[in-house]
Amino acid sequence: MEPQHIRDLYDRQLRREARPDGPGCRVERVGPVVRQTGPAHAWNGVLWSGLDAAGADAAIAGQIAHYRTAGLPFEWKLYGHDGPADLADRLLAAGFTAEDPETLMAAEAAALPQDVPLPKGVELHAVTDEAGVRQVVEVHERAFGTDSSHIGRQLLDRLAADPDTVTAVVAVAAGEPVSAARLELCPGTDFAGLWGGGTVEAWRGRGLYRALVAHRVRIAAARGHRYVQVDAADTSRPILRRLGFLTLSTTTPYTYGT
Repeated sequence: MEPQHIRDLYDRQLRREARPDGPGCRVERVGPVVRQTGPAHAWNGVLWSGLDAAGADAAIAGQIAHYRTAGLPFEWKLYGHDGPADLADRLLAAGFTAEDPETLMAAEAAALPQDVPLPKGVELHAVTDEAGVRQVVEVHERAFGTDSSHIGRQLLDRLAADPDTVTAVVAVAAGEPVSAARLELCPGTDFAGLWGGGTVEAWRGRGLYRALVAHRVRIAAARGHRYVQVDAADTSRPILRRLGFLTLSTTTPYTYGT
């Protein structure tokens, strides 16, 4: 795989030509900006921008005005290869807050392990209903220490309106959910996204993260997606690199109005 080629394909298919990722959401291209607007619990923000120094500040002000009129906080998802070079500084000057950066990584699904054994006593349960979604939220909140109720609402929306575009799984030990993850399938593209891989502290270091990656990769490949991509945190990046993922860029959420 050539990282530049995969990154260009990712930018085109998932950013410039993005599709709404849930019911009630719409994707719009306004000049050099592609954005999504939806319900308050959905992801709202800028997916892609092709800005230059001359027009960047006006474009930023335009997005602030749009989401302010809609009464929504939003995110500008900034990638390390986006221009102009000082776009991050311009966002900060406009009142955005930078969250923790992540690493955009991708791999060819067929080249990855697709059968990693689970720790003894652990079973994987497919998430198909509200009870399963509650377990996903529980794991996220215990693993990351943040309110994850919005993830539950987004997942319920997708399962109800378009179940072929998302799948989620919970790892259960002795009746307790101990790890969970989602796979977002993007019809008509080469990509599927690995999201939300989280494990409660007592179960870390036992191979659950790798097992859930393999489980989702197997589904992605079966559904015809050539590549899987991840916005990887620092804790995940070394594991993914050992599995065969390549680094494509960095991505940093810049939030406004949250």
